Parts: sequence; structure tokens; C-alpha cells
Amino acid sequence: MSQSAGPDTAVGEVATTLARPRFGKVLVFGVGLIGGSFALALKAAADVDEVVGFGRSLASLRQALALGVIDRVGANAAQEAVDADLILLATPVGAMAEVLTRIAPSLGPQAIVTDAGSTKSDVVAVARAALGEQFARFVPAHPIAGAENSGAAAARQDLFAGRKLVLTPLPETSPTALARVRDAWALCGADVRELTPERHDQIFAAVSHLPHLLSFALVHDLAQRDERDLFFTYAASGFRDFTRIAASHPEMWRDICLANRDALLGELDSYRAELDRLRAALAAGDGARLEAVFDVARTARRAWADGVSGAATGSAGDSR
Repeated sequence: MSQSAGPDTAVGEVATTLARPRFGKVLVFGVGLIGGSFALALKAAADVDEVVGFGRSLASLRQALALGVIDRVGANAAQEAVDADLILLATPVGAMAEVLTRIAPSLGPQAIVTDAGSTKSDVVAVARAALGEQFARFVPAHPIAGAENSGAAAARQDLFAGRKLVLTPLPETSPTALARVRDAWALCGADVRELTPERHDQIFAAVSHLPHLLSFALVHDLAQRDERDLFFTYAASGFRDFTRIAASHPEMWRDICLANRDALLGELDSYRAELDRLRAALAAGDGARLEAVFDVARTARRAWADGVSGAATGSAGDSR
């Protein structure tokens, strides 16, 4: 004859329930810097049971497994999606449509899908097309964190700590899905914000995509010159700081530039106009005009840097 559970048993069951990870099974497509750091952060928070990794290179997936970034290498995306709680797309944005199409028919009723793409309008469009009636479970996201290095070996659990994370929910986005994705990034230490997809793409064309394009362009220009080795020999800290992001992943930035082409073209035209004004001042020997431009730029840069430094000592941290 079985005995009824006493008070201690009931308390124990409640404690076990409360201690249960918020995300049982997480799938990560693209186990590099961003996807790997997301996995490590959830693991550090003890809020995931299992991370299953997918990628194009078996060697990189095995490295992620050996480093403890993932718990298992996924073999069948559709099959794994059946009982997944959270699915992160951390692939180049150009590859997301194919992944979404593969997993859409198999998504379990509890599954929530998010991404880490640097552009949002294009990702929203492909997600809407691939997921159909399940689109409400997709929450677009963009972590404003990164480094010039890529791959699982570059992943670290504190990458998102204090960094801004932009969510771009749609009117039809499920409030439950939005809350779950917000929780996941908050567990990673991110400072979660919200924008519309269109506003996101306008802003990041100016402050992220254009700087990368300019950095790539400068290094490419010098690399094509006959005396490139001589130029690089004398390049110092200013060149290093300006061109650090030119060491970023070429395929990823190709996709970002093409995905946000219209907004980026507008920012590029604005920048070219600014260069033309500086060229005219330089050609005319107009030192007063050059100094005025430089002074405005210095003041704005210092104000931004001071704000970043102040936030870093508090809870918000910096962003890239």
C-alpha cells in the first residue's frame, strides 16, 4: 500500500520544478562566435538541458563539441526540431531561408525560433514565407556584440554581457514567444531593446554596415598596390583601429551588405557627399572648414565614448 507524500516530499517536488532549466533542448544553427557564445551563456546560467549544434563543417562542429560549446552534433534538423524548445539561427543571413524551410514542417508545438542576423527586414520576409502559419513563433533578434575572430574557438560565455540586443517583433509575434526569447537573451546578460525591422536596418546601415564597407575598401585598396608591403610595414595604431573590422568574416558581410542594400546605398551616398565636401575644403586650402568639421566630429565621438564608458560601469555596457 503506497503512502501519501508528506510535506517534505511536496517541498522537494516544488524545488525541483523551480530548479528546472527554462530551456530543455536548444538547437543552434551556426556554432561560431555568436551561436557558440549564446550556447555557452545559457549553459553558464544553467538554464538549458541540451544544446544540439548544426553547421556546414563537421570539423568545426567536432571542435565545438570538444570545447563543450555544444552537447551533441545534430544529424537531422527536421527530426531534432520536433522536441526543441528554442532554435537559434546564427548562420549568415543568406543561409537562413534554407534552414527555416527544413525545420518548418517539423516544429513541435512548444518550439520558438529566433535568429542573430545583422539585418532584419530580409530575415523577417524569408521567415514569413518559410514558416507560414507558424510565423508568430519567430522572434527576430540582433545581438550587438562581436569580434573580428570567428568560429567555435572564439566563442565565450560573457560575449553578450552588458551588450545591447535588439528584438524586432512584428504585430503578429506571439507575446509568449517574445517573452521567452527576451528571457533567453537576458540570461546571456544582454541589455534587451526593441525596434521595428525597418528602423533597425536604417540605423545599422549607418553605424555598422557602412563602417565595415569602408574598412574593407581601404584595406583592399592598399592590398592591390604594387608597394603594399611597404605601406603595411608603416601602418600603425590609427590604421589598426580603423581597419580592425576588415578582418571580419567575408561571407557574412557579403550577405549583410546585399540584404541591406537600399539603406546601405543611401548611407554610402551620404558619406560620399561628406567626402566631396572635405575634398573641396582640402583643395581650396580651407583650413577653417576642415577644423570645424574635425571639431564637430571630435565632440560627437567623445560624447558617444563617454556614454559608452559610463554605461559599461553600470548595467548597459557597450555595443558594436
